[in-house]
Amino acid sequence: MVGVRALHAGAGPWLLRVRSSSGRPVEVVLRAPTPRIDADMIATNVAALEVALRHALPAPRLLGTSVVAGVPVSVETVVPGASVWPERVGADWFRAAGAAIARVHRVSLAPSDPLPLRARPIAVDDFALDRRLGRMATTPLLARADALVQGFAPSGSVFVHGDVWPGNMLWSDESCQALIDWKTAGVGHPGVDLGELRKQAFFAGGSPLLVLEGWERASGSRASDVAYWDAVAALNTPTESDPPGAHQPPRPVPPGRGGQAVAI
Repeated sequence: MVGVRALHAGAGPWLLRVRSSSGRPVEVVLRAPTPRIDADMIATNVAALEVALRHALPAPRLLGTSVVAGVPVSVETVVPGASVWPERVGADWFRAAGAAIARVHRVSLAPSDPLPLRARPIAVDDFALDRRLGRMATTPLLARADALVQGFAPSGSVFVHGDVWPGNMLWSDESCQALIDWKTAGVGHPGVDLGELRKQAFFAGGSPLLVLEGWERASGSRASDVAYWDAVAALNTPTESDPPGAHQPPRPVPPGRGGQAVAI
């Protein structure tokens, strides 16, 4: 072991710098449970990377898994790129983001224990439910929107990333090199990802329409139930949120240092 660096607020995942059998330093990403990430999420990330490998999707490659002292761990490759929000995001960036998730949605999949059915993005959170139960502030508009959404549930059976935002997309110029952090991946409707990415585009001061345009061009089909999934993504957002850009992904590691900018 040459060095270790926590990639999220002093906790995992961790960037490990180790020496290969030839003595050359190599960087890998180690994932293990933390206060935010449980064993099921580690298993989901592993299963998602296996699907990504089978279908040649842009994602890190799984190097191995193990159980150490009863704790599940996984190791994956480092993908070069930047997960930082550009100072000015051009139209092609949003189209490319939509196209990147369209590649994921080409994979048809049946739900399984590690890759369950997903009815919303970032499935570990359910802020709409929190509002219904009085655990979070609400408004008449939010309550009305939630009631309307509850009466409509489109189905789907494609592979979904589950947490698509710029911090989980590694970029080089305006090309998406990989999607990272698959711990809430699963099976569902493409709108699970598309609605969330359109919301993130809005937060970035961009056009959700360009994300949709990129997705439809890459998929060769029209997206369905767009308004519904936009509402689902919006409702799974805290009632009171920090302004867009308050929590930027980390700056990319300078070229030549072999780093991966990761925001998990």
